[in-house]
Amino acid sequence: MHYQRNLPHIMPPGATLFVTFRLAGSLPLAVVEQLQKEYAQPLHFQEDPDQTHARQRRYFGVFDQLLDTGGGGPTWLRQAAVAQVVAEALHFRHGRDYTLWAYCIMANHVHLLVSPIGADGQRFYRVLQSLKARTARRCNELIGGTGDAFWQPESYDHYVRNTAEMDRIIAYVLNNPVKAGLVDDWTQWPHTYLNPDW
Repeated sequence: MHYQRNLPHIMPPGATLFVTFRLAGSLPLAVVEQLQKEYAQPLHFQEDPDQTHARQRRYFGVFDQLLDTGGGGPTWLRQAAVAQVVAEALHFRHGRDYTLWAYCIMANHVHLLVSPIGADGQRFYRVLQSLKARTARRCNELIGGTGDAFWQPESYDHYVRNTAEMDRIIAYVLNNPVKAGLVDDWTQWPHTYLNPDW
């Protein structure tokens, strides 16, 4: 499962998307390639959708755990001013390009749950790319960056299949800092958001 600038991988009309994007260099390339190899679908058989979904969840679980433990890469989002730039950009597009349901900004990655407004997959991809490009410029100014890539180009995406899954994903997003041992309750983490309409 390789998401090379192909977000979203699957996007039915009216879908809600769970997206994770990360800082460039947040995981060593060899680790990412090994994960992709381990969880790639064999070419000699057709997998049913439930098996694909379960395999993607396993892949993402390992991937996210590696991000939470640091991965040895940059942790620019740990800085409050840098995280604030990202949070403001996420809120700015709420109501214009998507409905923002929840997010969590961690030290090296962002979890985001949105329902794109009138968007097909390519349009939403352009919205996300624009968000990443604008935040990269501003964040690089704050950290005194040299113009190197700030975000990893590829993102993980998953469309939410039903309300029960959406509830589970919201809990996952909000509790990421709790799972990582950073706080005891998600409300203590300064870089999480839950839409009050949920």
